[in-house]
Amino acid sequence: MRRLLSLLILAVIAAPACLPGGQSSAGSAATSSPSSPPPTATPSPTPSPAALTLSGLFHPAAPVPQDPAHVRTMIATGDVIPARLVNVAASQRRDFLFPFRPTADYVRNADLTFINLESPLLPACQPQSTGMVFCGDVRFVDGLKLIGTKVVNLANNHVYAGPDTERTKALLEQNGIKVATNIGAPVVVDVRGLKFAFVGCNAVTGGPPVDRKALQADIQLAKQIADVVIVQFHWGHEYVRQPETAPGVAPDDPIELGHLAIDAGADMVVGNHPHWVQGLEVYKDHLITYAHGNYVFDQVNCFPSIGSDYRTYCSDDTRTSVVGTYTFYDKRLVAASWKPTFIDTSLQTQWADPARSQQVLKTMEDASLELARKQGEPTN
Repeated sequence: MRRLLSLLILAVIAAPACLPGGQSSAGSAATSSPSSPPPTATPSPTPSPAALTLSGLFHPAAPVPQDPAHVRTMIATGDVIPARLVNVAASQRRDFLFPFRPTADYVRNADLTFINLESPLLPACQPQSTGMVFCGDVRFVDGLKLIGTKVVNLANNHVYAGPDTERTKALLEQNGIKVATNIGAPVVVDVRGLKFAFVGCNAVTGGPPVDRKALQADIQLAKQIADVVIVQFHWGHEYVRQPETAPGVAPDDPIELGHLAIDAGADMVVGNHPHWVQGLEVYKDHLITYAHGNYVFDQVNCFPSIGSDYRTYCSDDTRTSVVGTYTFYDKRLVAASWKPTFIDTSLQTQWADPARSQQVLKTMEDASLELARKQGEPTN
C-alpha cells in the first residue's frame, strides 16, 4: 500500500510538465535546464510607409509618426532677406532678433532647420532703404540661431560669389551653422545616427543655364556619404503661382531641374526665389516644393521708386510664406505640413490668422493640383 501511495504522489508531481501545448505550471520553472535560453518577444515589423500623394499630404488620414528612434523632422522656410528696410528697422530698434521672435519657438522645434539666406551678412553693411544690392548686419546671425537654423543655403542671386559669400559663410560657420554653396561640396548633418546631406543650386543667374553634369555629380556624391539628400534650388519666375522660367534671368525650367535632382538621387527638393507661395509636386514618390514665399523680407511697405510694377512687388502674396515641416521615417519622407506666416507693417513675421491660413493652404493645394494635371500626374 505504501509503495502504491508513493507512486501516486510521484505521478501528481510530474503531471504539470505535460500540460497541453508543452506548457508548464509556474512551479515547474525551477526544474528548467539552466542552459535553456530565455524566451524572446518577436519584434514588431517596421511599417511600410504609403506612397506620397497630394491628397495624403494636404489631407492626411493617419497621424504623423512620433517614434524618436525612427523619426526625424526638418523645417524649411521661405526666403530670409534681412536687408534693406528689415535691416533699417532692426538697426533702429537695436534688435536683430525682432523679425523672427513671434515664430521662433515653432521654427526651432525640429531636428533640422534649413533656410535660404538671400543676403550677405557683413560687418560694414550700412542700412539703406532702397536698391537691389542687399546686405544685412552681422548681428542677424543671432536671429538665425534663435530659429534653430542648422543649415543655410547661400546658392542664390543676392549672396554674390566672392568675398561677400566667403565672409558670410565664415560668420555662419563660426556660429555653428553649416553652409551649402552653389553646386559645392555637400554639407552633412548627423541627426541621431541618420546623416542628412544638403546641396545648393542657384538657377537665377542672368546668364548660362545650370551645369547639369556638375549638379548630378554633387547629388551622387551626397548620396554616397549620407542617408538622406536634400537639394535646395533658387529658381524660376518671380510673382507667379506656377513654376516657370524667367527668360534672361532664370533660364532653367524649375520642373525639369527638380526632376533631374530626384533622378540623380535626391530624396527631396526645396525651392525658393519666386517670393510667392507656389504648389508642390510628387514626382516618382518624392516631394518637390517649388517656393515657400517670403519668410523675412521688406516686400510690405511699397514704394513707387522701384518701378511701375511696385503693386505686384508688394502685395499680400509677397507678405506671405509657409513654414514647412517635413517628417522622415528613417530615410523616407512620410509626411509634411505647412504653417502660413504674414509679415506685418513693422516688418515682423507673424503667424497668419485662421482665415488667412486656410486661404493660403487652399491656394497652395490648388496650384499643386493644377501642376499635377499639366504634368499628367495623379492628383489623389
